[in-house]
Amino acid sequence: MSQTQQKQNRDRPWLIRTYAGHSTAKASNALYRSNLSKGQTGLSVAFDLPTQTGYDSDHILSKGEVGKVGVPVCHLGDMRTLFDEIPLDQMNTSMTINATAPWLLALYVAVAEEQGADVSELQGTVQNDLIKEYLSRGTYICPPKPSLKMIGDVAEYCYTHIPKWNPMNVCSYHLQEAGATPQQELAFALATACAVLDELKPRVPAEDFEALCGRISFFVNAGIRFVTEMCKMRAFVDLWDEILVERYGVENPKFRRFRYGVQVNSLGLTEQQPENNVYRILIEMLAVTLSKKARARAVQLPAWNEALGLPRPWDQQWSMRMQQILAYETDLLEFDDLFEDNPAVDAKVEELKDGARHELATLDSMGGAIGAIEYMKSRLVDSNADRLGRIEAGETVVVGVNKYTTTEPSPLQSEDGGIMRVDPAVEAEQINRLNEWRATRDADAVKAALGALREAAAMGQNIMPASIAAAKAGVTTGEWAEQMRAVHGEYRGPTGVSGSPSNKTEGLDEIRDAVDAVSTRLGRRLKFLMGKPGLDGHSNGAEQIAFRARDCGMEIAYEGIRLTPEEIVKAALEDEAHVIGLSILSGSHMPLVEDLLERMRNAGLADVPLIVGGIIPDEDAQRLLEMGVARVYTPKDFELNTIMMDIVALADPKAVAAE
Repeated sequence: MSQTQQKQNRDRPWLIRTYAGHSTAKASNALYRSNLSKGQTGLSVAFDLPTQTGYDSDHILSKGEVGKVGVPVCHLGDMRTLFDEIPLDQMNTSMTINATAPWLLALYVAVAEEQGADVSELQGTVQNDLIKEYLSRGTYICPPKPSLKMIGDVAEYCYTHIPKWNPMNVCSYHLQEAGATPQQELAFALATACAVLDELKPRVPAEDFEALCGRISFFVNAGIRFVTEMCKMRAFVDLWDEILVERYGVENPKFRRFRYGVQVNSLGLTEQQPENNVYRILIEMLAVTLSKKARARAVQLPAWNEALGLPRPWDQQWSMRMQQILAYETDLLEFDDLFEDNPAVDAKVEELKDGARHELATLDSMGGAIGAIEYMKSRLVDSNADRLGRIEAGETVVVGVNKYTTTEPSPLQSEDGGIMRVDPAVEAEQINRLNEWRATRDADAVKAALGALREAAAMGQNIMPASIAAAKAGVTTGEWAEQMRAVHGEYRGPTGVSGSPSNKTEGLDEIRDAVDAVSTRLGRRLKFLMGKPGLDGHSNGAEQIAFRARDCGMEIAYEGIRLTPEEIVKAALEDEAHVIGLSILSGSHMPLVEDLLERMRNAGLADVPLIVGGIIPDEDAQRLLEMGVARVYTPKDFELNTIMMDIVALADPKAVAAE
């Protein structure tokens, strides 16, 4: 075949996306239009934590979180601004939203109707996967069963009204971020998909169920072990086909396709020598593009500096160019599958499938994904502890972290520190706009819409029609979620960290002896309180610190995510904690720590050492120390045993007396 013929037979490239959103709807809209003009072929919307967890920007839990990790969307006006001058009938939009997915989709539909779009032609994806939120990401609102019902509501509505929309995106991405092995990632994601299909099957005519199966998509992670990751994707393809045939009787191969988008691994991005992350991202992208049989339908890449903070537009552009070079300059898309009938690949795929099948059988014996949430959470925490232990021991090499650590200063980290910073004034401005919105809307229409929404939820009806009506009436995100909380209750997920004494002592003898000695001087067991203030649901770090502290012989208190500073101080008083630790990864560390320190002083806890960990720039770390924080840790502080010895030293009354 000639080179010209090969180019004519090229496969279409995947959708090229950048996961983006920050500050305000207006600023994010400008970023989207800029990225589209640079060759991006689809949108991927990042929402801030209040929007994800169903709070308006002026809620107490939203303090410090507005616009930090995504765009705040409180009402129809914000959504209207977010997509201004972007014709939604010509766009393929992915919205990374879960607990509030019905609401954000309702707002999107309302804006599309305002633009004059034919809603039945809209294309895109709403993530809408609550099960992984209980396991790894933490932006849940309601308990599992009503949440699964809401997932079904969205899927049923889309099947009828927006047939080209993917109503549910099974997200294994955060499972790997939480430490999942490839077999666990395969099994836990597929079990989630089965739970959703079991929910949907009674809702639609039998003859339409196959087509509904065909609309379920996946969002996966690709790590640095790219051969294994490529084999994992081939295993996903085979296992999904197997499940749809054997469990659900889907005959049409078209509806059994494993359709997935991907963001490559952020877990492996390093704060140390961050320029190396460019290579990591490229290698990880190859895992989901090289194999035609298991090629991603959409790809979004993190930026090289995401371990440092919020990427700048140029950083996002650089990652997008990486995709474009592979898609348009190379000859990758001109060939059939490069790995077909490769014995090494086939053997690895079969090994992964076999491990996943065994794990799926275990989950089935527990009643499926909903019944096995606590089991899956504990398995993830254990796997992540093993992963971190291998890095600490040097068994897993991470270049620039535990090997080849000598480095030259990076010219990429210029005067701005190599990241974009959200103006603190953004939160106050967003709250002002929210108050103006509330003041100018029709209060009677809002009241009626909220009543209809609550009634639909209480009666077990599909909440999508009432949600769309509420969006048009001017209801806010917090008001919508308040109705769901009122009907279904709020939920606190399992932490995966047992408070029971641990028998994991290998390599910890010196620290355990130190804990015993300090506990003797204290007159009782050293008590360490681990807290997660604010809305940040990335709990991996907090879990691993609590897990290791328990293994080192400390008495631990860890109640999970989404606590107010007031609740943490109350727990510290009740538990008589000797040391308090905070984990904050959303960039809201300054206002949250400031609030907590003031409350500690007022409660007579000024002498209790406070340590803080998170993605914290150097100048912020210095400010925190000046404010009275005892220690500040960032991702470069990967040796957990060093942190444990710091906790012991801070709690030691002998050291305090010496001072």
